[in-house]
Amino acid sequence: MIIHPQFDPVLLSIGPISIRWYALSYIIGFCLFMVLGRHRIKKGLTFLTNKLLDDLLFWGVLGVILGGRLGFVLFYQPEYYFSHPGAILEVWKGGMSFHGGFLGVLVAIFFFAKRQKRSFFEVSDFVAPLVPLGLASGRLGNFINGELWGRVTSVDAWWAMGFPQAQSEDLTYISTHADWVPIFLQHNMLPRHPSQLYQMVLEGICLFLILWFFSKKPRPIGQTSALFLTGYGLFRFIAEFAREPDEYLGLLSLGLSMGQWLSLPMIVFGIGLFIYFGKRNIFSKTT
Repeated sequence: MIIHPQFDPVLLSIGPISIRWYALSYIIGFCLFMVLGRHRIKKGLTFLTNKLLDDLLFWGVLGVILGGRLGFVLFYQPEYYFSHPGAILEVWKGGMSFHGGFLGVLVAIFFFAKRQKRSFFEVSDFVAPLVPLGLASGRLGNFINGELWGRVTSVDAWWAMGFPQAQSEDLTYISTHADWVPIFLQHNMLPRHPSQLYQMVLEGICLFLILWFFSKKPRPIGQTSALFLTGYGLFRFIAEFAREPDEYLGLLSLGLSMGQWLSLPMIVFGIGLFIYFGKRNIFSKTT
C-alpha cells in the first residue's frame, strides 16, 4: 500500500500571506483557459476576440467562485450553513461544489452572450473544450491536499493508497467490518482508491481530448456543449463509485452519492441536446 505523500498544503509563505497549492490549481486552470482560448481565436474558430476572452474569463471566474461556494452550501450542508450563515464566507476552510460552479458559469455565459447579442450555445460551445484541463488541475490540488479520498479497496491493489487524514473514516469502517481490523492495525490506516487521480484523468484529461478533437471541425451549434454535459456527467458518475461519499451525507437512495445524483441530469440532458442540435444542424458564424 502506498502512503499519501502528505504534501504541505501551503506552497509559499511571505510574512502573513500564504499561497496554497489548491489556490494555485485554480490559477493554473484559469491560465489554461486563456492559453487554449487564444489558440482557438487565432485559428479563427470563434467570433470572440482576445479582449472579449478577457471579459468572458472575468465573468466566468465570478461564476465559478460564487456558484461553487453556494452550490456546496445548498447541495451538501444546508442545515449547518443556514444555522451558521457567517461560515458561508469562510471559503479558506474549503467547500466548493463543481455542480454549483457549473451553474454559476452557465449564468455568466448567459449574460455575456446576451451582451454580445449571440446565442448562449455559441458561447458555451467555445467555453466547453477549455474547461476540462482546469478541472484536472483542481483534482490534482485535491490530491496534494490529501482530501476527497476514495473508498476502501483491496490491500493487494498496487495503486491502493493510505490517507492519514482519513483515519476517522477508517475507524468508522472497521467498526462494522471486523475483517479489516488486522490490516488497520498493521498499517494504522486502510487502503483506499486515490479517486482524486481517477477524476483528474477522466473528467480532466480524457474529457479534454474528446472535446478538443470533436470541436476542431465545424459542429452544429450546441453539440459541443451537449457533449461536455454528457461526458462530464458520465465520467463523474463512474468515478464516484471509487470516491468516499461525503461523511455528512453518505450514500443516498439507490446507493448513489450526491455527486452521482447531480450528474444524472447532466447525462440525460446532454444526450437529448446532442441529438436535438444534430437534427437542427445549424452552424455558427465566426464573425
